[in-house]
Amino acid sequence: MKNSGSAVWSGGLKDGKGSISTQSGALKEYPYGFTSRFEGKPGTNPEELIGAAHAGCFTMALSNILGEAGMTAERMDTKADVTLEKQDDGFAITAVHLTLRAKIPGADNAKFQECAAKAKAGCPVSKLLKANVTLDAALA
Repeated sequence: MKNSGSAVWSGGLKDGKGSISTQSGALKEYPYGFTSRFEGKPGTNPEELIGAAHAGCFTMALSNILGEAGMTAERMDTKADVTLEKQDDGFAITAVHLTLRAKIPGADNAKFQECAAKAKAGCPVSKLLKANVTLDAALA
């Protein structure tokens, strides 16, 4: 199974403008740029999209693991804080911190913590953040 996202950009780093789209149409030509990434202006940025993807993936993985353990969540709220830091060679995502608040009737805390740790380690986005990335690039 493959899904895709795309980006279009015109201009320089600070004066340029871009848009992000997803295959599903959930985002269609949604604006992003320097000001939305570094100055808090309207629009999105790659880090918040990674955060949303990670939170969603982790929460779905946990739902599956909880089900295998005989538990069903009434509600789970997950936030992924993505840290982007300036380094000598540019910027890097240096950390993602997941914060989960869950309501699971009858859940045993020790078993819940075990399931959450398993979901954190096993969700595909968690794995990707440790994986190699390949690139094919060509001029049009």
